[in-house]
Amino acid sequence: MRVTNASTSRNFSASVNEVHQRLNKSMDKISTGKAYSAAAENPLAYYEGKKIDNQYQDVLSKMSLITDVKNRLYQQELGARDIQSILAEAKTKVQYARTETSSQDSTLDTLRQDLLQKQQAIVNDLNAQFQDFYIYGGNDLSTPPFSLSEDGMTLTFTHTFPGDTAPTEVNMQLTKQPDGSYIYNIDPADEDTLRKAMEEQGRVDIGYGSSDDINTLLDTYTGGFNLLTGVSSDAVRADTAHNISITDKINSSALTLIGSAAMAIGDYINTPEDQKADAKGVLDDVLGSTIDSMTEAEHMLSVSYSDLGNKYNLLEDTESKLTLSKNNLTEQYTDKLGADPYESIIEMYNYRYSYNAALQVGSQLFGSSLFDFVK
Repeated sequence: MRVTNASTSRNFSASVNEVHQRLNKSMDKISTGKAYSAAAENPLAYYEGKKIDNQYQDVLSKMSLITDVKNRLYQQELGARDIQSILAEAKTKVQYARTETSSQDSTLDTLRQDLLQKQQAIVNDLNAQFQDFYIYGGNDLSTPPFSLSEDGMTLTFTHTFPGDTAPTEVNMQLTKQPDGSYIYNIDPADEDTLRKAMEEQGRVDIGYGSSDDINTLLDTYTGGFNLLTGVSSDAVRADTAHNISITDKINSSALTLIGSAAMAIGDYINTPEDQKADAKGVLDDVLGSTIDSMTEAEHMLSVSYSDLGNKYNLLEDTESKLTLSKNNLTEQYTDKLGADPYESIIEMYNYRYSYNAALQVGSQLFGSSLFDFVK
């Protein structure tokens, strides 16, 4: 006897669809690892799981950000170390130029050219890029911060401040002093501009400090002048009375001292022969003072280098803590909202067998005949 009752057909179809839905749900458990797909199934566990999931996503975003910041700080450390090496080599050259009494003008000119190249090498380090931004640009990531003229006399600092549509330029010219040395004469207005750039910070929430107090967050930006002078952005901000002379700090930096030595050697080379003896005494005094100042400049660079190293270590510690938090949240999530994988697989196979069996029964139960098409 054949079953042709329409209501029986509808009931059977509804039952098969329900089994199919359960099969799909069991497959979702396996693919997502979630025991519940809707709040109605277990409201308490579901919303606790959502809270844990939000925390987990926050940890992941901070870990991703830490990776970028660590790479940037690493590049900054490399730049600081390279500038230290350049300064150490330049110091050796200056010592040679001062102590080698038999040096010919050609030899001294070779030393001068080498010092000028070292100046340019420092500027290149200060213009280093990571990905698509300048690592010593402070808040301005898109503008090359430094340029140096071919003769080493003119240093230009270019910076676009937040809110400005055009970059601001500060041109500094090496100027000869009565004692034969060279320094950058910087106008007070330009010094204020440089101070403003050195105050810039890039504090980000990466799991270190509290987002409620921005001062506790790690400052991930370092300006080029901050690196050269060893004066941090916090120190510049705290110096409301302007007791720190930015001009003096810049003139005591590696870039200025190397340039001053190169210019002093050039002046000696261009001195007439009958005045060489007196000029040699002036040169020795200038180079001797420069060597002493280079030792202090090395210390300033070491301060910046140490600061960058400390920041990098803090990032590594923070990354370790975030990794631990990530693992803990994973375990909590599994306990609250996770589906047992073995149970889910068994459940899926059970529903698959039930569904296939229902389809086979349906093929026998609802055989087609001519009467099915007669109204």
